[in-house]
Amino acid sequence: MARIDAGRLLEDLHTLRGFGRFRTGVHRPTLSPEDIASRRWLAGRLAEAGLEPRIDGIASVFGFTRNPGRRLLIGSHLESQNEAGWLDGAMGVIFGLEVARALPQLPIDVAAWVDEEGHYGSFLGSRSFIGEVTEEEIDRAINRTTGESMRSGLERAGLSGVPRVTLDDPSRYLGYLEAHIEQGDELEAKGLVLGVVTSIVAIWNFRIRFIGEQNHAGTTRMAIRKDARVAMTRLANRIDDTFPDVIAERSVWTIGRMSLDPNAPSIIPGAAEMNVQFRDADPAVLDRLEAHLRRLVAEADAAGPCRVTIEVASKTIPKVMDARFQDALARAAEAHAPGRWQRMPSGAGHDAQVLALRMPAGMLFVPSIGGISHHWTEDTKEEDIVRGCAVLADAAEALLTQS
Repeated sequence: MARIDAGRLLEDLHTLRGFGRFRTGVHRPTLSPEDIASRRWLAGRLAEAGLEPRIDGIASVFGFTRNPGRRLLIGSHLESQNEAGWLDGAMGVIFGLEVARALPQLPIDVAAWVDEEGHYGSFLGSRSFIGEVTEEEIDRAINRTTGESMRSGLERAGLSGVPRVTLDDPSRYLGYLEAHIEQGDELEAKGLVLGVVTSIVAIWNFRIRFIGEQNHAGTTRMAIRKDARVAMTRLANRIDDTFPDVIAERSVWTIGRMSLDPNAPSIIPGAAEMNVQFRDADPAVLDRLEAHLRRLVAEADAAGPCRVTIEVASKTIPKVMDARFQDALARAAEAHAPGRWQRMPSGAGHDAQVLALRMPAGMLFVPSIGGISHHWTEDTKEEDIVRGCAVLADAAEALLTQS
């Protein structure tokens, strides 16, 4: 069994927590000064571990092994959501670093992908690595909070003109492993300490717009109003009332953003917009949910008095994790926590689903206290963190030595 250094692992995690510390969490959005500093710090730690460090032209960080043979790639992401948790993504990166240090004789590469959290786009770092991001997409990428272009952010980071690392030969890798906090409460609720991920859901986002008529809030009779807010609220209620009839067991949906134009106390909104998101791992279920949503939009548009339109904002692809990688993680989990682990799907998106398009991939979950994530109170017990890293190390060793 691989021998990880628990003290070193936790010290690195707490040091990383200092980059953008916010209350008990972090605020480290993509390409912020804190994010850039954390990437340069990580490159230094990778070099100290004997790996060849590199920060590429889209700001992903790599530590390349000098050992011969087919490699195992281990990684996650460094940036956080705004004012969010300290372990989301960061834990998986430091696990990769620690596993490479615990198994110095084996060919292990470590990666910290950029923008998994979507400040500028969708899985930009991992998608760039597998060749799915064009220069034009980077040109168009705009920070959703600040409005800064990604090109400007990369220039601030000193990365203008730096080449991007791409996967020119997938056969170089045995596969990809990623560890992550669960970001839900299923493990904790069941008294379990590890989850072996079976599949990662797709995330489908739709932008729905409502066009009414802006007018005076005091002088426009109710009977003749074309209030875009009313139309949006009615459709939102229809979605919440009818989606339970068409979802599957693990489907979820969210209306996470609504906006009015103008957003003023004494003006009837002439336009409105909302984002509808749903998630599932079954393509047939996803298609069914989209068809139902489009029917609801068509009905709302026909009923009036406002025009209602829908367009796709983004879609990701559900991915099943590799059976051999699942089994290696399961054996290691049973060795470290007999009977206290389970196989489970991931309800959140992860870089592993992108890497799985080019190579075998596997994921491991550790519990989130209270199921909290994307908030600064996110946390995980230290013993669960250490155990998770030990399991990942043993699975990595088994995959590399038994291939």
